[in-house]
Amino acid sequence: MPHNVFTWLLMPLSGASEHHIATWVAWHGRLMVVSWAVLLPTGVLAARYFKVLPQQSWPAELDNKTWWHAHQTFQWGGVLLMTAGLILAWCNAPGASSLARAHGTLGWCIGAAGWLQIAGGLARGTKGGPSDQRHRDHRSCGSLRGDHYDMTPRRVAFELVHKVLGTSAILAALLAIATGLVVADAPRWMALVLTSWVCLLGVLVVRWQRQGRCVDTYQAIWGPDVAHPGNQKQPIGYGIHRYTARTWKRRWRTQRHD
Repeated sequence: MPHNVFTWLLMPLSGASEHHIATWVAWHGRLMVVSWAVLLPTGVLAARYFKVLPQQSWPAELDNKTWWHAHQTFQWGGVLLMTAGLILAWCNAPGASSLARAHGTLGWCIGAAGWLQIAGGLARGTKGGPSDQRHRDHRSCGSLRGDHYDMTPRRVAFELVHKVLGTSAILAALLAIATGLVVADAPRWMALVLTSWVCLLGVLVVRWQRQGRCVDTYQAIWGPDVAHPGNQKQPIGYGIHRYTARTWKRRWRTQRHD
């Protein structure tokens, strides 16, 4: 029985007796899977659920940048690996089946979305607020104005586009990976491992969302004081939580007891 299972896992998805693919195809697949199934989703989870860490004494301790450094590292790494994978396809892909062409079209669209995310991040505007390095450098006691601190239309548009486009791109990438496995007639174990990985990510999303770990970025940086202009506006996105110092402490006390 174990031998039969092992043999079944090594067989291509089509059930063919042998599996042969070009070296460039193998590396293209590896790069795209690592970028869109591992690095980029991990960066999104870091940004969504780790803006305030469990051991952080919020709101006494604000603007913990651990999530920000992780998000930047994973997203830049993912986009760069994705680009290398796209270059391999551009230089080597021959005439292909209709499914392969659809896979390619979807891949190029996702690649464009990845770089649009990078461009949008670079154009998101100024930060502002009391934690802005510009104010500390100039020892300014004057204006704290900034696109993020004031939640200007520019910042609101950035957050809307960044969150919607990022989520849509990752979901589309999962479809692209699935079609890529079929086009390459990949071994069954690959599909099984990737499906298990995606399910694990889904479980983590549900768990962390129920725990209330999706904290509003604005509050994570500047705290819950309503004197900050952004706290007088609704957070942008689905399932985002806002807290007072009291409700935050109660939340973590409840989780420890659970």
